[in-house]
Amino acid sequence: MEIKKYRLQTEMENLKEGNEEWFKDYVRGVLESNKPYFEKADYIAYSINQISNKLDYISNEIKELQELKKFLSNSKELAMQITASILTNEYGISKLESGVAISSITITPEKSKTSQVITIKNEQAVLGLGYVSFIPDYSAIEVDLANKSKAELKDLMQFIEVNTITEITPQKIKINNKKAVNPQKSDEIIIEENVA
Repeated sequence: MEIKKYRLQTEMENLKEGNEEWFKDYVRGVLESNKPYFEKADYIAYSINQISNKLDYISNEIKELQELKKFLSNSKELAMQITASILTNEYGISKLESGVAISSITITPEKSKTSQVITIKNEQAVLGLGYVSFIPDYSAIEVDLANKSKAELKDLMQFIEVNTITEITPQKIKINNKKAVNPQKSDEIIIEENVA
């Protein structure tokens, strides 16, 4: 199937504010031509529909690329974590030096982030204690939990529950590129395997 690209479609695709007169003159020329009216309508509609088809195609490609990007990001993250685990747990290696395209590969340590989750068990009672901002004032509660003693918080603690949540960021490898080397333009590294 051969798809033609008519001049009107090209004119539409290149249309922007400031060059409208040229386009208006071209459309007038189409409408004032000796062609039958249905051919004029088809010509205009075909050109617009082709742009719509391109937009739909681009939208689908963007969606697929976003899905691919998410998949590749997850794969990369998992590969870095697995590699770090093997290097440290199985080989006891925390850094691999290189001399070709990168400076080294190092292991970033596992990190954990701890935060508190406050659950109000009796909202009215907490409001009655002065922790107010139309709803209980979580910020004031957090400040008091950090700065006051258990005795000072006795009244408050009977109406709230404090849970600790720990988020763990697993260790992974970090590629330390050489400063002068562009990783997109680095020399190709060929690994040959001897076949016996």
